[in-house]
Parts: sequence; structure tokens; C-alpha cells
Amino acid sequence: QVRLVESGGGSGQAGGSLRVSCSASGVTSRWDCMAWFRQAPGKKREWVAGIGRSGGTRYAEDVKGRFTISQDSARATLYLQMNSLNLEDTAMYYCAARYLYCGPAMSEGDFSAWGQGTQVTVSS
Repeated sequence: QVRLVESGGGSGQAGGSLRVSCSASGVTSRWDCMAWFRQAPGKKREWVAGIGRSGGTRYAEDVKGRFTISQDSARATLYLQMNSLNLEDTAMYYCAARYLYCGPAMSEGDFSAWGQGTQVTVSS
């Protein structure tokens, strides 16, 4: 049984930093790609970043250079370090996993395992 649980996030100021985490349980060693998505009110869920089994990373253009995705050696915890926050980063952040390599851009329908989400709010 796969289970993903997000934590962290909260409130931060524009220009500041926040980190969200995702604790994974189940047969995590079989996952080929783990990712972060986010969904702002009234908008579609969008892909933010992905990390593959070997540690290779991919980022959406609007977070590249500001956000860093990483995982621990056991691939049991996924992180998203968010720096240089701006107001547009306000959203519910979700972690996701799949049994396929990470592509250059991914969508919600590409993933079958999801967490419940954690809120990130950026203020000026």
C-alpha cells in the first residue's frame, strides 16, 4: 500500500524561503519518479518538479533556479526547497509518485499515487 504524506509549508514572505516534505511508505524502491505539483485556487493542478531514481531532476520553467527537489538516500522522504518566493507560489502543494521515468514536463494524469497536500501561502 503506497502512502504519501506532505508536511511543512505554511506562510512566508515574498523573497523568503520555505520547505515542504513528503514522507513515503510502501514499496518506494520501485518508484521511478517522484514529483511535486501545486494547485492555486481556481486553477488547474500544475507540475513543479520531478526527481528520478538516480537523482536526476527536472523543473517547470517558472520555478527553475528558485526551487530544489531532493530525496533522502532511502527514497522515503521527498523535499522541495523553495527560495525567492513570490506571490504566485501560493498554492496547495502535493507530492506524487509513479512507476515510469520522469519526463521533461509532466501532468496530473501521469501519476497514480498522491498525498493530501500542504498549503503554502506567500505574502508581500
